[in-house]
Amino acid sequence: MNESRKHRVWVVLLIFSATGLSVSPEARGEMSVDHGLYARLLKQYVVQGVVDYRGFKNEETVLDQYLQVLENTDPERLSRNEQFAFYVNAYNAWTIKLILGAYPGLKSIKELGSFLNTPWKKKIARIGGEVLTLDAIEHDILRKQFKDPRVHFAVNCASKSCPPLRPEPYQGHILNRQLDEMAAAFINDPSYNILEGNTLRVSSIFKWFGEDFNNDIPGYFLKYAREDMKRRLEANRDKIKIEYRDYDWSLNGR
Repeated sequence: MNESRKHRVWVVLLIFSATGLSVSPEARGEMSVDHGLYARLLKQYVVQGVVDYRGFKNEETVLDQYLQVLENTDPERLSRNEQFAFYVNAYNAWTIKLILGAYPGLKSIKELGSFLNTPWKKKIARIGGEVLTLDAIEHDILRKQFKDPRVHFAVNCASKSCPPLRPEPYQGHILNRQLDEMAAAFINDPSYNILEGNTLRVSSIFKWFGEDFNNDIPGYFLKYAREDMKRRLEANRDKIKIEYRDYDWSLNGR
């Protein structure tokens, strides 16, 4: 390799380092984000959807370092799947940061807002040279730009009725598998959704965002339902009545 080419290679590597971007072998050369710090925190402090906020609090400086990586990343330079993963991770990591600001004296994320200024409308997430709200990430970017209803099983609102926080970061090269796993796990978990006779009692998520599921909840469930639920939905599709379960906004921590 001649000296000129060596210089160009080092310049590219330095740019990646400064922006928090890396080249993922699994993504066959596509740029991705280094989620290593976040991966370690999730693995250590999230067990079966229960978040150890005390553990996160003790390592808040590490979380801050990861948030700095996100801040230094230009999402527009990422592939579509990497962008989706980036914004889901940003939403979840900034939600944890929001909780830590009031932890341990907190029983629900709703305590962090008011009727006119909910926690999701606070400008807290530093991304792409802007400071965004959690609502902006979820509704203006993830839902509006990607139009994938599985996002509702990936973003975590720090509450018990919310789909569990996945104990690993989302990544572009395995994104579809991760999203399918989260959708299937949530839909088939009777603590969130259950079929009793011909009544399908479902999470309020399906009421709030019905249009994302084409206003056809039984049809969407059939994509992911397993065994008995799937057989019964298929046999009684036209008779299914939908009821929405109450939402528990209690903190999803220990």
